[in-house]
Amino acid sequence: MSLRSLVFSGLAVAVIAIGGTLAFSPWNAPGQAQVQQVQAQAATPPPSTDAIPDTAPRAVPTSQPQVQLSFAPIVQAVSPSVVNVYATRIEAQSASPFANDPFFSRFFGDQFQSRPRESRALGSGVIVDGGGVILTNSHVINGATDVRISLSDGREFAVDVVVEDQQTDLAVLRVRDPRGVTFPAITFADSDKLLVGDLVLAIGNPFGVGQTVTSGIVSALARTGVESSNYEFFIQTDAAINPGNSGGALVDMQGHLVGINTAIYSQSGGSVGIGFAIPANMAKLVADAGVTGGAIIRPWFGAKMQAVDSDIATSLGMDAPHGALITEVAPDGPAARAGFKSGDVILSVDGQKVDDPSAFNFRLATKPIGQTTKLERLRGTATDTVDFPVEAAPAPADNATATISATSRFSGVTVRQLDPALAESKILPYDAKGVIVTAVASGSPAEAMGLKVDDIILQLNDTVITDAQSFSTLASQRVRTWQIILQRDGRVSRAIVSG
Repeated sequence: MSLRSLVFSGLAVAVIAIGGTLAFSPWNAPGQAQVQQVQAQAATPPPSTDAIPDTAPRAVPTSQPQVQLSFAPIVQAVSPSVVNVYATRIEAQSASPFANDPFFSRFFGDQFQSRPRESRALGSGVIVDGGGVILTNSHVINGATDVRISLSDGREFAVDVVVEDQQTDLAVLRVRDPRGVTFPAITFADSDKLLVGDLVLAIGNPFGVGQTVTSGIVSALARTGVESSNYEFFIQTDAAINPGNSGGALVDMQGHLVGINTAIYSQSGGSVGIGFAIPANMAKLVADAGVTGGAIIRPWFGAKMQAVDSDIATSLGMDAPHGALITEVAPDGPAARAGFKSGDVILSVDGQKVDDPSAFNFRLATKPIGQTTKLERLRGTATDTVDFPVEAAPAPADNATATISATSRFSGVTVRQLDPALAESKILPYDAKGVIVTAVASGSPAEAMGLKVDDIILQLNDTVITDAQSFSTLASQRVRTWQIILQRDGRVSRAIVSG
């Protein structure tokens, strides 16, 4: 089994009996007055998350009463905001090896034919708006034909998927019929204020046993190489996270959301004390898009970068290897207009240290479009600060996309001509040519021909494809045969198909 296991495993809802003893971790309370205050809270109805102070200094317990404090007030305040997510998928069941055998068909008819099969899987989610907006992981609901949520008190609601952002592995759900219910929304924390060693609680529905709370600490910050998402910048925690916890809440000692539990590092598929969560500052951007109904518009820097290793650091005269080294700048992109060049090293974003390109991409992605952010730059031996206007990637022109609807082998395919921003997102050279497939209609001639999303069509019948309109004109024709040169997964191949 791979060492990298997603928390959400696609398993059917299981019922498991669990026994054990919960040992509470110490509460970060500086004095006896706070001890008495929290004990009083435990004896009264749970407070709202906003009522829990977030200004108390971090401190090591100094007395036995402090060590014996309970997480119960936090759990009582936060747990109503965490829901179970049930996703139903219709999957094609593999056909029997006897399906096409005429002997068996004669006696058994179509019993061996392939039939759709319904599968159910579960995850967790977090209510982020009182109107019934829930944040979860994209991989929890990806491909689902029906999604439902269950509140901590057992009430169930059907939901619609309003945002599915695979770049961050986040999705936003909205309750279809709230029935007049006001849902208990969680409060977001500033995840940039987290420190290694801070106490956290993970809340979710592992293995379908029901809502479960586990405690731990922040083991590390800014972890990369966990999963293949565009924005790798994870919070690592040793709070137990298992299959079914995906999309659940990671909360701090003020009961505020600091992360969305997403993945585990495991050889067995179960928790070994290494779990990962998407920071709240990234999750909030996606949640806000779901609440407002707007699109997710991300900043574009317009440069390719690599990590600074020890050899590069030595050659640049740096004390230690860190930062994002610019290797190529997009022509007339935001970075070029701001004066960045190949060889520059970005050291920080608004005072937040940058260790590698993943850290830079995350920091920039959390900045609002139109804001000016300060980038600390090393050029040669000199360090300066650049005021960088945060811009979105340019939208494609109307004639930069084309959908083939004519009666041809390409009917049902949608393409977009490459530009520097799109080329960068697909890890292609800035001057890459051709058109990239962005959609293929199900059951269309284009699908039957074998075209797939992200295929790059370079030539048709010895004609070099440079833009979407020329492709549309050529692909709409009826010819006897097509000679196609395309690039798929970095490999260029040639195919000949009938017209």
